[in-house]
Amino acid sequence: MKKVQFSPVIVILFFAVCFSLFTPGSASGAGFALIENGVSGMGNAFAGGAASAKDATTIFFNPAGLTRLDGQQFIFGGHLIMPYVKFHNEGSTHVLQPVTGQPLSGGNGGEAGVTKLVPNIYYSRKVSDDLVVGMGINSPFGLCTEYDDHWVGRYHAIKSDVLTVNINPSIAYKINQQFSIGAGLNFQYIHAELSNAIDFGTLDATGSLGLPAGALGLTPQMSDGYANIKGDDWGIGFNMGILYEYKDTRIGAAYRSRVEYALEGDADFSRTPAPLAAAGAFTDTEAKADITMPDSFSVSAFHQINPQWAVMGDFTWMNWRVFKKLEVDFDNPSQPNSVTREDWEDSYRSSLGVTYTPNKTWSFKAGTAYDTTPIPDAQHRTPRVPCSDRIWTALGLGYKVSQMVSFDLGYTHIFVNDPKIDKSATGDDAIRGGLQGTYDAHIDIVSAQLNLAF
Repeated sequence: MKKVQFSPVIVILFFAVCFSLFTPGSASGAGFALIENGVSGMGNAFAGGAASAKDATTIFFNPAGLTRLDGQQFIFGGHLIMPYVKFHNEGSTHVLQPVTGQPLSGGNGGEAGVTKLVPNIYYSRKVSDDLVVGMGINSPFGLCTEYDDHWVGRYHAIKSDVLTVNINPSIAYKINQQFSIGAGLNFQYIHAELSNAIDFGTLDATGSLGLPAGALGLTPQMSDGYANIKGDDWGIGFNMGILYEYKDTRIGAAYRSRVEYALEGDADFSRTPAPLAAAGAFTDTEAKADITMPDSFSVSAFHQINPQWAVMGDFTWMNWRVFKKLEVDFDNPSQPNSVTREDWEDSYRSSLGVTYTPNKTWSFKAGTAYDTTPIPDAQHRTPRVPCSDRIWTALGLGYKVSQMVSFDLGYTHIFVNDPKIDKSATGDDAIRGGLQGTYDAHIDIVSAQLNLAF
C-alpha cells in the first residue's frame, strides 16, 4: 500500500482554517492560563505532561518528546469548558458612605460563567531517525465572564473576554538513546474585550469630572454610562525542552517564554451626559494597553511499571508576578486612563496520574492536580478573574480503532475554593465602590480527540 504523504503547507493551512471556526476563552488553569491543549493527557490531569510524549500534543507540553513519534501524526481535539461562577453580595458599600454602609445597588449578576469550546490541532512528521518536526495551533490563555448589566459590581466589570491563538512550529533532535532536545517558536495572537458601567452620578457628586461637585445634578448609581474596550495584537515567544529516557522511565523538563503585547483598539462609550460629551469627555476614542503573559517551567516524570500500568507526575511553575496592573491608555486627552492594580504572585501546579492498558485496544486513565491561584488576597481579586486555589479530578479513556485511527476522551471536574472579594472604595476603586462577597464556583470539562497516524 502506498504511504500517504501530506504537504506541510496544506496541513498548516488546514489547521488555520479549522482553528478559526472556534473561539477559545474560559479559563481553567491558574489565573487565566489554559492547560487544555491536548486530550490524551486530560484523563491524567496532565500529570507527566513534559515526559509522557504519547502523541503530537507533546509539541505544547515538551517539544523534545517529538522524537518518540514515528511517521506522521495528525491530531484534532476539543475541550468543552463549562464554568459555573455565581457571586453572592455580602454588604458591598458605596463610595460616598462607606462607613455608614450605604449599599451598592443591583443584584448578584446571574451566572457569570460562559461555556466555550477550546480546540487544539497538531501535526508531526519524522524526517529522519533523529529529527522530527511539527506544528501546533492551540490557546495557552483565555478568559470569559459576563454578568448582568445592572449587577452590584457593574462598575468593576460586566464582560471580560480574552482570546489567544498560538501558532507553534517545532523541531526535535535525538542526541542519543537517552537524551532528546526540542524547541519551537510561538506566534501568538491576542484579542481582548472588557466592559463595565460608569457611575456618572458619583463622579458628578464628588467633583471628579473637573466641575464643581453636583454641577450636573446627576444622582449616584442612577445615571450610569457604559464603556466597552476592544483591542488586539501579535506577540512572539518560544518554548524548549529536554527528555531523558532510561528503560521504562522518562523525565522531561520544559520552558515556555513570556509573551509581551501592546494591544491597540477602540473604546466605545454610551449614555454619556450631554455636557460631558460636548466637552469631549467619555466619547469614543482609540485605546492602548500593554500586557505580558507569563513564562512557565515544568518538570515531569513517567514510569511504565509493567505492560498494563503506568504512573506519572508533574510540577509546573508559572511566573504570574509579571502581571502587575491592567492599564488602558486613551488617545482622547480629556479621558483619564483606567487602572486596575493586580499585583499577582507566582502560581504552582502539582499533579499525579495513572494509566491502565489492559490490551492493545483500550486504555483507562485517572488523575488529580492541585492548582494554586496567583491572586494574593481578597483585596486584589476582581470579578473579571474570580480565581482561587483549585483541585482537579480527572478520568479518561483511549480507544484504538486501527493502526491509523484512535480516539481519546476525557472528563474533569475542578473544585474551586470559594473565591472571596473584599474591595474597598479607595484608590483605583474609589468610584467603582467597595465590592464585597463570595463566589460559588466550579468547572466541568468534557474533551474529545481524533488521532490519525500514517
